[in-house]
Amino acid sequence: MKHLRTLAVVGILAATALPASAAEITGAGSTFVYPVLAKWADAYKKATGVDLNYQSIGSGGGIKQITAKTVTFGASDMPLTPENVEKNNFVQFPIINGSVVPLLNLPGIKPGEITLDGPTIAQIFLGNITKWNDPAITKLNPGVKLPDTAIAVVHRSDGSGTTFIWTNFLSKVSPEWKQKVGENTAVEWPVGIGAKGSEGVSQNSAQTVGSLGYVEYAYAKQNNLTYAKMINAAGKVVAPTMEAFQSAASGADWTSAPDFHVIMTNAAGDKSWPVAGSTFILMQSVPTDPEASATALKFFDWGYKHGQKMAEDLDYVPMPASVVALIEKSWKDKIKTADGKPVY
Repeated sequence: MKHLRTLAVVGILAATALPASAAEITGAGSTFVYPVLAKWADAYKKATGVDLNYQSIGSGGGIKQITAKTVTFGASDMPLTPENVEKNNFVQFPIINGSVVPLLNLPGIKPGEITLDGPTIAQIFLGNITKWNDPAITKLNPGVKLPDTAIAVVHRSDGSGTTFIWTNFLSKVSPEWKQKVGENTAVEWPVGIGAKGSEGVSQNSAQTVGSLGYVEYAYAKQNNLTYAKMINAAGKVVAPTMEAFQSAASGADWTSAPDFHVIMTNAAGDKSWPVAGSTFILMQSVPTDPEASATALKFFDWGYKHGQKMAEDLDYVPMPASVVALIEKSWKDKIKTADGKPVY
């Protein structure tokens, strides 16, 4: 994580100090996608000499920066509605699929040793369940000795697509959550400690005994953090594995979704991980710097075609080739110069 944080700081400095050029791509947004973008960027720089300067500041910040046209692309884990895509003269497309996991910190409890379900998590995040040995949790975990430890909820403090995925899932499984809190990149949290970025949530969870948070699986895996198994929409206990993530992603209908507006939380299927989502790239439909946009699209094309193994190594699910073909057709149709020529 030291390397990733260093790269993020370099990205912030470079993106604010230098203009975009053919040898530099600027982007900002999702922390959910940051591990895979960092890995792609390193390999792409070695292959082409082109830098990616990416600010891992949360989806809300990414949307703000692409709206202000201070970066070549924004990245958000909350897809914008077709109305908002059109209103802002954006083009939106998915770059990768991933999953969010519950993080916990209980001494003596190993990764995957505890199972949670959506309704119980919602009650914890509403502040209605406050101890780890609450009957609702012990019922899900027969044979596991749970301590009489207070639950310390940890959530994102910044505008976050990971938060959108998490709260969208909770809204689907808990009517009370949907009514009282709802779903968005930022919500009014009933309880808990706020932390900035996925790194902040990871660090807070690791340092706080009794904590329960949420983070993209790559952060949990890279930092050896303790996660919970979950009960999915089919009522099956599932672990956060590539097979479970692929199962959740397999039901996504990208073909008929305007502007690729797909949300895949609480997916059907016995093997599906319930808290899954995608990161979406936002770009200007008529870029102020067509050369910079073409350079960015070339990078994404490279990622689709050559970055699959790197993504899978981090437990992301690459976009299927059939969907990539649709995405790249949308680039030709929708991202154009002022005189109507395709940028890439």
